[in-house]
Amino acid sequence: MKKKILVCGGGGFIGGHLVKRLKDMGYWVRACDLKRNEFSSSPADEFIVGDLRDPLVCKKVVENIDEIYQLAADMGGAGYIFTGDNDSAVMHNSALINLNVVEEARLQNVKKIFYSSSACMYPEYNQLDPDNPKLSEDSAYPAAPDSEYGWEKLFSERLYLSYQRNYGLEVHIARFHNIFGPEGTWTGGKEKAPAALCRKVAKTEEGGEIEIWGDGKQTRSFLYIDECLEGVLRLMDSDFSGPVNIGSQEMISINDLAKLIMDIADKKLNIKNIPGPEGVRGRNSDNALIKEKLGWAPSESLRSGLEKTYPWILQQSKKALAKDI
Repeated sequence: MKKKILVCGGGGFIGGHLVKRLKDMGYWVRACDLKRNEFSSSPADEFIVGDLRDPLVCKKVVENIDEIYQLAADMGGAGYIFTGDNDSAVMHNSALINLNVVEEARLQNVKKIFYSSSACMYPEYNQLDPDNPKLSEDSAYPAAPDSEYGWEKLFSERLYLSYQRNYGLEVHIARFHNIFGPEGTWTGGKEKAPAALCRKVAKTEEGGEIEIWGDGKQTRSFLYIDECLEGVLRLMDSDFSGPVNIGSQEMISINDLAKLIMDIADKKLNIKNIPGPEGVRGRNSDNALIKEKLGWAPSESLRSGLEKTYPWILQQSKKALAKDI
């Protein structure tokens, strides 16, 4: 019999790509989300539009499932996470989803579950130097995330691991580092830096100006979606629970990220740094543990991923412009 898999958050960016990958591997897949995929139709065998904050919805979607990939969360880019305006919603919604999903997994004897945590759970005090952030997995404590989003992720990591200890549920946890690629949110306030900058470059005429929040010297690493999925699937097939970083070690400043996108777009633009939410000063994946435990780590260059992402966002931008005319 085909293994039956549930992808919570299957209507989102990473979840949508994961559903496609699992279907390509021959599994029967059920997806659940508040909404269907925005940019393409889902190949899921069953797609349930429902709110995982509701225990009855959770009960329905977990029925007859062998494995769960839990990616559903209230999330977004810096403009959503770091203003403080959405803190209560982020904590309430995501915590409730995780409490419901893991309890239903226990009640229905699901064999194993993947939980998508985030690099946002790492202590802010280790990310003050843009050139030397410390994000090894064992640096998580003493805890001091830079946002309520990060605090909820840390809580939920402990939630899943406690269910593993107390009930024997097989759990695998990854801390994602800025995943990007086609079919990701690219406008509207919840988009991440690569998508936002691709959009700004796409919409700005040669010689024009784009705005970047902060001084632009804050650093990050960004991981292309295909490598994220590869890491998740390898983790689920391993005997390692994690948490483990899934991210790139190719650190870049936000100003330099914008310049890289301009180069791909073959445009010369000016950068204007303005006040705005920017998060921690430095963040980069530490891949020592994933190499040790899985014998693998992401290797695709940032440029390679952006060369596939920028044309897609350019196309979306042109479609949006055509609608407005």
